[in-house]
Amino acid sequence: MPRPPRSNPKTRTRAIELRKELTPAERKLWAVIRNGQLGVNFRRQHAIGIYIPDFVCVEKKLIIELDGSQHLEQKEYDEKRTKFLNSLGYKVIRFWNHDVMNNMDGVILTMLQALDEKL
Repeated sequence: MPRPPRSNPKTRTRAIELRKELTPAERKLWAVIRNGQLGVNFRRQHAIGIYIPDFVCVEKKLIIELDGSQHLEQKEYDEKRTKFLNSLGYKVIRFWNHDVMNNMDGVILTMLQALDEKL
């Protein structure tokens, strides 16, 4: 029996568009985590349900979200989204864009610790 789709066609199409429009912080983090550089594979702008997380390690069920100032005004939406993703077994970690741009070592260390916890 075929596996059910993880998202709808509209969400998948939007994910493809977002992959072409990375923010500077997303571009910088992607350069460090792509191609298994942390020992696991991440996908960028990977559709899950109606949501499109920034980076997803499907194998470890870890989601990395990069937040800009707009997230200060959408706290309820982010909480609802995180709750949905948690219900599927994903752990969601959020970093401010500023942290990625100015403290990449700290961001990577936090990610590695989360990956170790998911063993």
